[in-house]
Amino acid sequence: VQLQASGGGLVQAGGSLNLSCAAGPTSSNNGMGWFRQAPGKEREFVAGINWNGGDTTLSDSVKGRFTISRDRSTNTVYLRMHSLTPEDTAVYYCAKGRGAYAGTRTASYVAWGQGTLVTVSS
Repeated sequence: VQLQASGGGLVQAGGSLNLSCAAGPTSSNNGMGWFRQAPGKEREFVAGINWNGGDTTLSDSVKGRFTISRDRSTNTVYLRMHSLTPEDTAVYYCAKGRGAYAGTRTASYVAWGQGTLVTVSS
């Protein structure tokens, strides 16, 4: 399984970024998630989506600002981020879940992408 995350970059506080994860056909029936890891911190759950996109979960820190979606026809998972703050600065990883639903723990995922860096300047 190869997961390819893209779309990171430098943005000013209050701005927006859209991340994409090319998940491949082997992930089409799996829950997918986005995690992030800031320097010196543990990897944390950001958002998850179930296999058909009908159920999503967001961490409290991003609710109302981020949305997760997927396009099963292209096997792509998206993370749309708005109202970014410097606290959102991190490497963002997409991950393939063990089953059809996305968990919030890293142990719920079996494959990880390489990460894409998001930097939010104040």
